[in-house]
Amino acid sequence: QKQYIELSGKPIIFYTLDAFQKSAIIDDIVLVVGEGQENWVRDEIVEKYQLTKVRSIIPGGKERYDSVWAGLRGLHALKEQPEYVFIHDGARMFVDEQILTRGYENVEKFGACVAGMPSKLVDEDQFAVNTPPRKLIWAVQTPQIFKADLIENAYAKLMEKVPDNITDDAMVVEQMMKVPVKLYEGSYENIKITTPEDLEIAKVFLAKRKEKYHK
Repeated sequence: QKQYIELSGKPIIFYTLDAFQKSAIIDDIVLVVGEGQENWVRDEIVEKYQLTKVRSIIPGGKERYDSVWAGLRGLHALKEQPEYVFIHDGARMFVDEQILTRGYENVEKFGACVAGMPSKLVDEDQFAVNTPPRKLIWAVQTPQIFKADLIENAYAKLMEKVPDNITDDAMVVEQMMKVPVKLYEGSYENIKITTPEDLEIAKVFLAKRKEKYHK
């Protein structure tokens, strides 16, 4: 699976988790993995790299929303219940403290927010169309951040009867709770590793970060 592919000797998911581990904003991590992978992830990633904020490792489900719901239910085992929940893709390894800080500032104000970046609008043949100002068209990323009770109530409603068009957590909150979701600036480097080409791009981004922090 892509999140376990190694870059510079470490799995992609290490870099993702390490950003949350080092963040002053994040208190606890509930890690959702594929069913049957729990022990391997605990031994080869969490304990190996001393990711002490990972409080539990739980199996996900068939669909993304099943895994998010499992993670939300896993929050109840924490000693202190969170005020806010950051939901993030394990394969987005370039999340950083600036993205997390902007997200935290926005969720405090609005109760629901999502990282993203301005994008372009195209037609069915992938030609640019009469595009509105770029500030009106955004490509959504993660983390997607919510007040804890808001996102849990939204998912509880969703799981009663899942619509066909649910694609992310923001849509769950919008449709189930009728709550608007604020978009805030993520980063063009905050890519999700999905294809072999993404891996090549990630190598470049990782090398640039190492050069930056070793100067």
